[in-house]
Amino acid sequence: MNAFVNLTKESKIVIPGAAGLVGQNLIVFLMKAGYTNLVAIDKHKNNTKMLADLHPDITVIEADLAEDGKWQTSLKDADMIIMLQAQIGGLTIEPFIRNNITSTEKVLHSARQYNVPYIVHISSSVLESEADDFYTQTKEDQENLVINSGIAHCILRPTLMFGWFDRKHLGWLSRFMAKLPIFPIPSHGRFMRQPLYVGDFCNIIISAMFKQPKNEVFNITGREKIDYVDIIKAIKKTLGLRTWIMHIPYWFFWTLLKTYAIFDRDPPFTTSQLKALIIHEEFELIPWWEIFEVESTPLDVALKETYLDETYSKYILHF
Repeated sequence: MNAFVNLTKESKIVIPGAAGLVGQNLIVFLMKAGYTNLVAIDKHKNNTKMLADLHPDITVIEADLAEDGKWQTSLKDADMIIMLQAQIGGLTIEPFIRNNITSTEKVLHSARQYNVPYIVHISSSVLESEADDFYTQTKEDQENLVINSGIAHCILRPTLMFGWFDRKHLGWLSRFMAKLPIFPIPSHGRFMRQPLYVGDFCNIIISAMFKQPKNEVFNITGREKIDYVDIIKAIKKTLGLRTWIMHIPYWFFWTLLKTYAIFDRDPPFTTSQLKALIIHEEFELIPWWEIFEVESTPLDVALKETYLDETYSKYILHF
């Protein structure tokens, strides 16, 4: 293997979008592995502060990647970029363009300016799905920007993830379930999913940092197939809840989400995400555990680590 970077524990690694789900977990894993020169950049004030409080020994920069600023000079002498920034949910296309496209253009421009040799870019499995929404459209554009950047790169496309710090998806659902005596499920709930434990994904990212595949794209899919309703039941069992799981018609569930969005400008679950949920699709499962030489965690073990860990399960990202 001809690596682009001779990576050491002192190598400078810049992580745009570091205060989100993957970033918060990744930095825990990198710190445990002994990396000492990490630069984390994110614009979310509260989540960035949480990151800085948890890891006082790394450089944390609060900055909007979609705007020029002093953050760009942090890429000077960088050995590698782990690019995580992404707009996941929203009611209009503008934040998706700003946070998925404009921010990426800015990061790549600065990366070329300072001759950063390698990028690990976190894309999404939605590019292999039938979904057609703001997230899918702008993530495809973002990926193409990386591919055409002229910088050596590896692209990872994970499926739905869960783990520590999760403010959306399974994290939000688990907290919602814990607060109410009744948990609604749209329709029959038999929507097959392949959830990916973020702990496994962090180990894949770290492996990719060393292996440095040249301009390759990898679909990273959870190994276990499980229906949405069974995910909910598994979370309920892990948390020891007595919540009643109630199936309601799809149209009624959609109306509830639409009504909620009137009062919340950044809802944790939107009608477009509901539409994506019911699409039946199966993502390619490559042997990533062999390609990247990492162990995969069984779903029941991953759920226990996610919700019962004494150190990190108590931390929840802000909306």
